[in-house]
Formats: sequence, structure tokens, C-alpha cells
Amino acid sequence: MEYNKLASVTGMSGLFELLSSKADGAVVRSLEDNTTKFVSSRIHNFSHLESIEVFTVKDNVNLSEVFLAMKASTEKLPDANDAKAVKVYFGKVYPDMDFTRVYASDTKKMVKWFEVLVKNEVEIKLSELPQEGTEAAVAKAKPTEQKTASVKNNAPAKKINSPRKMA
Repeated sequence: MEYNKLASVTGMSGLFELLSSKADGAVVRSLEDNTTKFVSSRIHNFSHLESIEVFTVKDNVNLSEVFLAMKASTEKLPDANDAKAVKVYFGKVYPDMDFTRVYASDTKKMVKWFEVLVKNEVEIKLSELPQEGTEAAVAKAKPTEQKTASVKNNAPAKKINSPRKMA
């Protein structure tokens, strides 16, 4: 399971793996109970874990950076329902977090999500973009020839002075 395929769905608890997407929603699988279902995009919004950022006292950081700090920490994970213990935990694990803008509900959610990721043995890493020095980037940089549309009629457009007659 890849970190870049994981998402949070509004109105639904837990994390989901995006299996396929359609114009009106997506087919997702829950990481908690492995149930697969269709989720309508008319009712729910999808947030990829890669796109979620956390407020810090300096610059915002990606959620994966916080998860990696949690993984590297020797601190025991607190109970996700105890807001004070969670705040103390993040004060030790990631002290740059801006607790005036990151709410207790957000930190609780981070602890729950981290537990799910560890349980499902998901490798936490961002997808890598091709660097400029690679051949793929060089191939994209080649200019393409633009085709010009040939003009068939050089006559000016007809002007309609009277309204159209409806039959």
C-alpha cells in the first residue's frame, strides 16, 4: 500500500485507499476494516494525505514530516481521546507545531491516523517528482511543433440586421 494513494474522506472516520476514481466519486477501501465502497463526490470531499499541511511556528510542513517525527520518537503514543496528553506528546515530538492554529481535534486525528498507518505497515513518504537533470524532464522540455489552422474563407462574417424569424 502506498502513502500517495491514501486519503481522508469528509463525514467518514478513518483513512481510505483510493482504488479508482470516477467523475461522480471514487471507490475506496477502508484501512480499518478493509471494506470497499463507492463514495460520492457530491456529498463527500477527498483530501490526499500528501496534500495536508500542518501549521508550525515557522513554515507549514507536510503531514508526512510530522508522521516521520512520530515514528522516530521514543515517546509512547498517548490515548487519542485525551487532548491534554496529546498536546504534551506533540510538544515533545514536534515542538515547532503551532498549537494556536492546530486544534486539539486535529492532533487527535493525527494520532489515530498514525496508529492506522503503523497497523497497516504503510511506508510514509511523499511521491517523488522527476528532477530537472533526468532524461524524462529533458524530453518534456523539447519544444513541440504547433500546427496552424488553415483559413478556408477570407470573406468577412455576415451581419444579421433583422431578428431571426421563428416558425
